[in-house]
Amino acid sequence: MTTAELPVEELIASLAVDVPDFPVPGVVFRDLTPVFADAGAFRRVVDALTTPADLDPRAAALSGSDGGPGFDVVAGVEARGFLLAAAVALDAGTGVVPVRKAGKLPREVVSAEYDLEYGTATLELHTDSIRPGQRVLVVDDVLATGGTLEAAVALVERLGGVVTSVAVVVELAALGGRQRVAPHPVHALWRT
Repeated sequence: MTTAELPVEELIASLAVDVPDFPVPGVVFRDLTPVFADAGAFRRVVDALTTPADLDPRAAALSGSDGGPGFDVVAGVEARGFLLAAAVALDAGTGVVPVRKAGKLPREVVSAEYDLEYGTATLELHTDSIRPGQRVLVVDDVLATGGTLEAAVALVERLGGVVTSVAVVVELAALGGRQRVAPHPVHALWRT
């Protein structure tokens, strides 16, 4: 079977590289850059992320019958989420909004602190980047413990956005991150 014929989860698994003890001892980093570097694999990942399997019913009720993607804008979480969110937004014909680490955005922001497997961090979003009622697809590369995506969702909702779905390339299911973003649907291309 060629890589073009592999199911997307098998394709991702075949290209991703596990890096032990990065960024700190005891953490296994799932490096997806080989997936991004392979044009065919990247295209398949973007297509799969653009069509989340489940949308939040609240967002579906707002969607009308325009035949669009079910979201108005894509929020990408720093940093690998930027690569994915920009490609998904271009594919879907929507805009893209960066969810950045503290101190990186130049205008007025809302902030959310969260816990990582190895410390704490803060995410920020421009206060005018999401309009009330706007349907938002939140995109990142990996869902682990869920702290990062929980913070990103909280920022979108604080600005009045409606999170339609959270889409990730890889979900580390044993770490329970899906529960932290509930009740929002999680669309993971590869659950491991």
